[in-house]
Amino acid sequence: MMISLLLVDDHALFRSGMRSVLDGAEDIDVVAEAASGEEAVEYVRNTPPDLVLMDVNMPGIGGIEATRKIVHVNPDIGVIAVTALSGDPFPNQLLDAGARGYLSKGCDAEELFEAIRAVAQGRHYLSTEVAQKLALGRFAKQSEASPLNKLSPRELQVMLMIVKGQSNQAISDALFLSPKTISTYRHRLYDKLGVENDVELTHFAIRHNIIDPSS
Repeated sequence: MMISLLLVDDHALFRSGMRSVLDGAEDIDVVAEAASGEEAVEYVRNTPPDLVLMDVNMPGIGGIEATRKIVHVNPDIGVIAVTALSGDPFPNQLLDAGARGYLSKGCDAEELFEAIRAVAQGRHYLSTEVAQKLALGRFAKQSEASPLNKLSPRELQVMLMIVKGQSNQAISDALFLSPKTISTYRHRLYDKLGVENDVELTHFAIRHNIIDPSS
């Protein structure tokens, strides 16, 4: 069975490298690339692939919201989230959004192929590291301890866009909400996370591995 795949990442160099790796598998066909969540959702609406390899941290609506929208548009599409952060805090959020797989960008080619084939067959795939963290989190009641779990999915999405430097108007346009509503979300985030401004919110995001300060 040939697996058609949409590759989504905002870095052209990473997409090029990933395509080179995937071209080594006879049963995987990279049918298109997208540089943002918005592009991915639009492509899926018009030409649904079997599977989407989705970067988690991107400008615009980002990987979480894009995953949610893609699964809503076509629940048969398997989404595998890919993260560059070793301590990425979002596996639960991505799985709740409908992702069927979760990988690190540091995985080797064999694990990448294994994940793609598993999800294409209707199964879920979590890297060993992510699976261990999820299990430990449940035993340690991490969900109660993490401040991120105070946030609704929409609040989390707005926070991701704020800490990446997007303006109220840009966030408003991307999420189809009024600027006033975005301002309300911003101040709700401040209250829930105990910060006073966007600078403190960004520092919070770096401390909790939500964004990579080197990128």
